[in-house]
Amino acid sequence: MAKKAVKKTKTVKKTAQAKKQTVQRVKTVSVKAKPAPEKAPVRGKGYSKAELEHFRQIIMEKRKEILEELEALRATIMDSTTGEYTQENSAYSLHMEQGTDTMEREKTFLFASREGKFLNYLDDALKRIDKGDYGFCNDCGKLIEKERLEAVPHAQLCVDCKMKRGK
Repeated sequence: MAKKAVKKTKTVKKTAQAKKQTVQRVKTVSVKAKPAPEKAPVRGKGYSKAELEHFRQIIMEKRKEILEELEALRATIMDSTTGEYTQENSAYSLHMEQGTDTMEREKTFLFASREGKFLNYLDDALKRIDKGDYGFCNDCGKLIEKERLEAVPHAQLCVDCKMKRGK
């Protein structure tokens, strides 16, 4: 039995030496850093003050509409007497009616969330007008077409760049 134990230790030593040699043979590989993303080229002349004011008015009108819609949604969700979210706790309500009410309430919440997100986009567009960045494509730096901005006043990409992204 002693002879077998000696043979096992010799094979363990041989495999350990082979592992060391393999580790020593491994080459180090240098990793190159990714180049920084290209920034949009320097922007040229943008829209005039009169045109920017025109866009500001469009944004303010849409913003007003959104705020009115959000207020209407809040009125349907909230109980006017307590100021809390309405719930159907009637003893006569059936499970299907409760499920329908819950689904309608959830749809209203989702719609309100979407409207709030759109309101943030409009606020960001107003900030870009104030900074002087409004109307320039974030990808290519070119001036976004006036027709696009009138249709989508919070647009940050020109039509070409938007089509390239596929969104």
